[in-house]
This record gives sequence, C-alpha cells and structure tokens, in this order.
Amino acid sequence: MKKSKSSKNAHVHQQNGHALPFKFAKLLDPEASWDKDQLGDVLHWIRQVAGLVCGLLWGAVPLIGAKWIVLYLVLSSSIVYGYYAHILKIDEEEFGGHGALLQEGLFASFTLFLLAWILVYSLAHF
Repeated sequence: MKKSKSSKNAHVHQQNGHALPFKFAKLLDPEASWDKDQLGDVLHWIRQVAGLVCGLLWGAVPLIGAKWIVLYLVLSSSIVYGYYAHILKIDEEEFGGHGALLQEGLFASFTLFLLAWILVYSLAHF
C-alpha cells in the first residue's frame, strides 16, 4: 500500500516539477500522437480564436459586405489546413479526410465571428 502511494506521489511530483513534457509543446510537435477527439478539440479552438480575432478586427476597421465573410471562411480554413497538414503533418485519412478536419468547429466559429464583428461594428461606429 505504501509503495502505490509513493509512486502516486512521484507521479504528482513529476507533473508539478515539470519533468513531464510541456503540454503545449505537443501542439507544434509533428511526431506527437493524436486521437480524433484531441485533434478535433485543438482545431475547434484554433478556429474559435481566428473567428474572434477576425470579428474584432473586421468590426473595428469597419469592413462591410459579403466578401469579408468569404475572406474569413477562406482564412480560417487555410489556418486550420496549414496547421494539420504542414505543422502536424498528420495523415488526414486517419481522421476522416480533409472535409471532416476542415469542418471541425466551423459553424461555432462562424457564429462567434459574426457576433464579434456585428457587436464591435455597432458599438464603435454608431
């Protein structure tokens, strides 16, 4: 019983002493292993950040028109594609293909993008 408790304490010490690899280092490591849920979560949050940043920027500048919506969709998808294809270098077929990966978090981030854009534009320019 004491042995299992000491091994548990050693595991906690490794985590607190930073002996384990830094969690964010995995985000840029092409050798890291990913399961479908983990990669989906990362792509989702990357897209959320892109949606928020673009929405705030588009609203502050002030940009209007459908071409900026299309630009956001292209930019957001390019960021996600560049991340999983060029930085992580994963085989997209293991995760359902390009369509599944590019669609991850798209609708939620599009909603956040529109909300931020409209809110900032309305508050700053009216």
